[in-house]
Amino acid sequence: MTVDQVKLLARLLEVTRNLSTTVDLETYLQSILSAASELTESETASLMEFDEAAQDLYFKYVPWFHRDAIKDARIPLNGSAAGWIFLHVKPLMIDDVKKDERHYGRIDELSGFVTRSLLGVPLILHGRPVGVFEVFNKANSGNYTEEDALVLETLASLAATAMQNEMLESTMQSSQDEARDLDRLKNEFIAITSHELRTPLGLILGHSTFLRELVGNEYEEQVDAIIRNASKLKEIIESLSSVDNYQTGGASIRSRKVSITRIIEDVSASFRDVAIQKGVALKVELERGQDLLVDADGSKVAIVLSNLVKNAITFTNEGGHVIIRGEQQPDFVKVSIEDDGLGIPLKDLPHVFERFYQVESHLTRRHGGMGLGLSVAKVMIEMHGGRIWAESMEGLGSTFTFLLPVGKTSNVPDPVNPFVE
Repeated sequence: MTVDQVKLLARLLEVTRNLSTTVDLETYLQSILSAASELTESETASLMEFDEAAQDLYFKYVPWFHRDAIKDARIPLNGSAAGWIFLHVKPLMIDDVKKDERHYGRIDELSGFVTRSLLGVPLILHGRPVGVFEVFNKANSGNYTEEDALVLETLASLAATAMQNEMLESTMQSSQDEARDLDRLKNEFIAITSHELRTPLGLILGHSTFLRELVGNEYEEQVDAIIRNASKLKEIIESLSSVDNYQTGGASIRSRKVSITRIIEDVSASFRDVAIQKGVALKVELERGQDLLVDADGSKVAIVLSNLVKNAITFTNEGGHVIIRGEQQPDFVKVSIEDDGLGIPLKDLPHVFERFYQVESHLTRRHGGMGLGLSVAKVMIEMHGGRIWAESMEGLGSTFTFLLPVGKTSNVPDPVNPFVE
């Protein structure tokens, strides 16, 4: 390998490395233009991009001293060397442009530049041409070589890669902005809807409760249905508000020393009748003498546990079992709700804590719900600096576990489960 070839490879390597370090696309492509002129011993270089709407080429990047003169110039596909390169998707060398009718002289007139010779190659993205890369006027009136064409094709490939990266980044940024806008609109809709529904719903509950005291047995079932469904709607609205308040920073917790043991006992007692009616055995396992004290908002922890126990009973068939366990661990308290019910399909397990996510539509229709209970549970636990996750096997049951730090500065370990949220 000759000294010149070594220098050539070193320069190409430098340009290649800059592809991963240069943030600004224009700066990088201008460096490629400089490298192209240097390595092919040319007077200048340009990069043209295809305008699909106008069906012609325009100058995307040129040396600064030509920029103003030709910034609005257009190069036709027919009747120009660049157009020939683009249409044929092949390199083109012209040693004397005066003898080749493919040379488009209008650009020389605009820029005051005199083109003697040129070498051009297509810019290719995803197998199709998107532009043209050219160098002009070989030094010492020499002729361009196959080696020059190979160098220019290499640089054109790097330029196309840089342009593709820029397009991907732009697309990704646009998608992220769109997602943020949609999320904002969704949160605003939820907040407004929840607020507007509270007043009429409160009136419905208030008047229907009053009517139940006045009407006879003949209409008691109808009034109870109104109260029951209005209460369910109220629960949904409060769940929506809980998640929305957390996501928008409007939620707060009132921490004090509370007994998780007491919360477990109270929640289990409140669901005892529901479990009996369903034919499900509800059991509590706690170590004797352990209060499981933590700094937490007891009402929010009770909401979490209630949602998890309610789900466990709902999705456990008659004759099944639900077990609530609480145990003291170093620096945190661990609570788990285990059932031997329907279980969760593996594909759904990573998503069960997402708002409105429903596992298997036929199960949702059968058991009801909007997919809010687990998202509320996740919100409440994370507000305390804790963690919550699910483990399940379809047809064998599920275990939902959450950890709460004993003190405000305690570190809660990451769960081993791969589907942690």
